[in-house]
Amino acid sequence: MGLRFALFLLLLISYLPMTVLYVLFYPFYLFTTFIIKYRKSVTLENLKLSFPEKSQKEIQALYKLYQKHLSDLGAEMVKMLSVSKKNIAKRYTCVNPEVVNQFYRQGKSVILMSSHYNNWEWMVLRLNDMFLHHGIGVGKANTSKVFEQWINKRRTRFGTEVVFADAVRDSFEQNSQQNKLCAYMMLSDQSPNDLKKSYMTTFLNQESCMIYGTEYFAKKYDLPVVYYEVIKLKPGFYKIELQLIAENPKETASGEIIEKYVQLLEKTIKKAPQYWLWSHRRWKNRISPSNFEGVSREARRGSLYKN
Repeated sequence: MGLRFALFLLLLISYLPMTVLYVLFYPFYLFTTFIIKYRKSVTLENLKLSFPEKSQKEIQALYKLYQKHLSDLGAEMVKMLSVSKKNIAKRYTCVNPEVVNQFYRQGKSVILMSSHYNNWEWMVLRLNDMFLHHGIGVGKANTSKVFEQWINKRRTRFGTEVVFADAVRDSFEQNSQQNKLCAYMMLSDQSPNDLKKSYMTTFLNQESCMIYGTEYFAKKYDLPVVYYEVIKLKPGFYKIELQLIAENPKETASGEIIEKYVQLLEKTIKKAPQYWLWSHRRWKNRISPSNFEGVSREARRGSLYKN
């Protein structure tokens, strides 16, 4: 009952103008940055290891910028709950949708690879209207079923479908059999749950395990892979720029798609580091011999990814 009431209040607050929401969330920036110091040690460690060339002063400045970004992002997440289709279309635009739409005309589904950079939640709202394909956002289930049901109702009200990771195999297979043309939004920057189902590479100056599933599905169904970069124009306004990673995935070498994705993501992050999700424990499984005994540096397929 308490959670439902809190969610109801959030929905009411979301009808406030965007500028008012930013003001309301500013105290959260002060509270999380200077009082409880939300995940400060994790954020600073990630920043230091990713940018060893930066001074302590520069790292601290980045930390504060990142914390302010989280505050603004919180306001935008709340706005997502009630923003109109017309309003979100003005705030979240794509400059070159033809990169994706060309494949719809060719009768092909596509995979969109990106990360937790800038505002990724608004992409879920816009996905189904941004391209000709049916939009599908792939995500993780929430531990609270009440919250999960409520938030997904708000996320999908403009037509985008949300599929959880444990059902993504069935989604790909079913849509393929039905010849349903879909654009799958897959954020591939988080730490994989199982290291032996991951791909090892260097990412942001660190040996890193990358989620392999995106490349696996691209190759299995021969779906073009497109990287999308979310660029912040000003508070509450973003543009999406698309770049083709692989048109014919089956013709690519093992790990080639992931390597291209990592290169593009690094380039994006380095342009404006404060907008990536630094407080996430991205490198919680640091590389060590014990972590990877018997695991090569090539793409690894575990039981989940066997045909």
